[in-house]
Amino acid sequence: MKKILSTVLFAFLLSTQSFAWGQLGHYLIGYMAEQQLKKSVSRKVDKVLFPMSLGRSGTWMDEIKSDQAYDFAYSWHYLTSKNGEYDPHIQEEGGDAYEAINRLKEELKAGNLNPKEEGEKLKMLIHIVEDIHQPLHVGTGEDRGGNDVKLEYFWQSSNLHAVWDSGMIDRWSMSYTEIGDELMRRLTPELEDRYREASMEDWLKEAVDARPLVYKLPESKKLSYNYDYDTRALLEERLIAASVRLAQILEEIYG
Repeated sequence: MKKILSTVLFAFLLSTQSFAWGQLGHYLIGYMAEQQLKKSVSRKVDKVLFPMSLGRSGTWMDEIKSDQAYDFAYSWHYLTSKNGEYDPHIQEEGGDAYEAINRLKEELKAGNLNPKEEGEKLKMLIHIVEDIHQPLHVGTGEDRGGNDVKLEYFWQSSNLHAVWDSGMIDRWSMSYTEIGDELMRRLTPELEDRYREASMEDWLKEAVDARPLVYKLPESKKLSYNYDYDTRALLEERLIAASVRLAQILEEIYG
C-alpha cells in the first residue's frame, strides 16, 4: 500500500509541476523554425518525425513524463547556472539540458540509429533546445526554476514558472501560427546572425541577464497587466531566439 501511495504521490507531483513552454509555446517555436529551414533539410526532418510535425514534436517530451520508461530524461528539461556559467558539478546526476543538447546532437550526427531511436532523440533535442530559451529553465538552484515562487496571475493562483511557460502566451489569445507570423516579421538578417553566432554558454548568460526583469515582482505577488507589459518584449525575443537556434541545429545535423 505504501508503495502504491508513493507512486500516486510522485505522479501527482509530476503533473502539478511546470516543466517547459506550454503546448502553444512549443508549437510556436517549431512553426517559426520550420519557416527558416532549407527545403532539403525540412524534408529530412519531416521524414524522421513523421507522422508528427516539427511544431507538434516539441511537446512529445512533456507527454512522455507519465511513462516511467522515460524517467531517465526527467532532469534534461533544465539546468542550474549561478552567473551564466555551465558547471557540471552542480547539475542533476541524471543529466541536464546543456549536456543533453550536446550529446543528442552528436548522436544524431553520427547516425547508425534505427527509425524509432532517431525519431525519439530528435524530438527530445527539439524540446530541450526550445526549453532552454525559457529563462526559468536556467535556474538559480534555489526555487526550482520559479516553481516555488507562489503568486497570483490575473487573480488565479499560480507560480512564476507557470506564468512564463504558458500563462503569458495563452493570454495573447492567438493561434501559434498567428503569433509566429507576427514574430517572424521582426526577424532581421542582422538579428538572425547574432543569434546564430552565439555559443551555448551565451544562451545561459542571456537567461541570467533576464533574471532581474523576470523576478521583478510586486510585493503583493499579484501579477496582471503591468507585468505582462514589462516583460512582453523579453518573452517575444526568447521565442524568436529559440526558433533561430533550433533551425540552426537542425541544419547542422541534416544539412
